[in-house]
Amino acid sequence: MSYVLHYAPDNASLVIRLALEHVGAPYHCALVDRSQAAQRSDAYMALNPNGLIPTLETDHGPIFETGAILLWLADRHGGLGPAPDSAERADFLKWLFFVSNTVHSALRMLFYPDQFIGADHIHQSTLRANAANALARYHTQLDGLVAQGHAWCGGQTPSALDFYIAATLRWPAIYPQDYDRSWHSLANYPALHDMCQRLETLAPVHSLIQAEGMNATPFTNPAAPNPPEGSPI
Repeated sequence: MSYVLHYAPDNASLVIRLALEHVGAPYHCALVDRSQAAQRSDAYMALNPNGLIPTLETDHGPIFETGAILLWLADRHGGLGPAPDSAERADFLKWLFFVSNTVHSALRMLFYPDQFIGADHIHQSTLRANAANALARYHTQLDGLVAQGHAWCGGQTPSALDFYIAATLRWPAIYPQDYDRSWHSLANYPALHDMCQRLETLAPVHSLIQAEGMNATPFTNPAAPNPPEGSPI
């Protein structure tokens, strides 16, 4: 079947789009219009009761959670990480879920502090500062991982983990728009910078740039997108 990727521009769905393009899986996109709160519509909540983006419709039913979709695609299509019987599988999985459960969660705290701590702006500022400090530590860890030269992370052939990490580096460079982002610089992570630079030469990233209205260097020097449809926020 042709998968249906429920997406919004520059949301976590971009990681899934990159993975689908990389493995050459047939798919088409269905916009979830965040400007109209479509992620909380009855129709979308029937697919993803958490009202989060992305959701991937498959012949096995809808799948949500970015890490789960990536792992399912990797196992079904190959080419996104070590095979289930590989000796490298355990290391790949622990870092994939570190990015999904820990890094991505800290980004959500940075972008949507009210969802975690309420409307008090002082509390929100504290949470954002803590999240920014944590993200700097996490990206330092990931920089060290890539510098070790694993084939399944930062190698010459990209993996699902590479795509996910690159997105987590892109977003804090341009979001949130009302917050000081000077704490974040890709220059602090030379191995990650080199990985992102390699990714930007690949066809899946070129497809992403066209589809979601991104600039030519969406990971090494990102700018706010100008998507042909929908809104990132």
